[in-house]
Amino acid sequence: MKENHSSPENNHWSLYILRTDDNRLYTGITTNVERRLKQHESGKGAKALRNAATLTLVYRCEIGSHSEALKLEYRIKQLTKMQKERLVKNQPSLNQLIELTGIQKSI
Repeated sequence: MKENHSSPENNHWSLYILRTDDNRLYTGITTNVERRLKQHESGKGAKALRNAATLTLVYRCEIGSHSEALKLEYRIKQLTKMQKERLVKNQPSLNQLIELTGIQKSI
């Protein structure tokens, strides 16, 4: 679902990772993680999650700008499953996440 980027509170983008009941990891960005999780759970989110019976939020990190959130989301989606599992286990801070993914910080 598209999110409205025009309101002032949308400068607070978060990256999140969900675990499905069959142990897949899904990465996304949003301005409201709780609302987005409910959308996914009701089948109104990403197609990749529509058949998942159970979704568990396993990682979240407030990023700031939409641009930075998109960059981080892209980089995390490029990681291997093992690297994503390590990220979930270690729960890195924003600065650690930026270092891990190698993007330039402009937040």
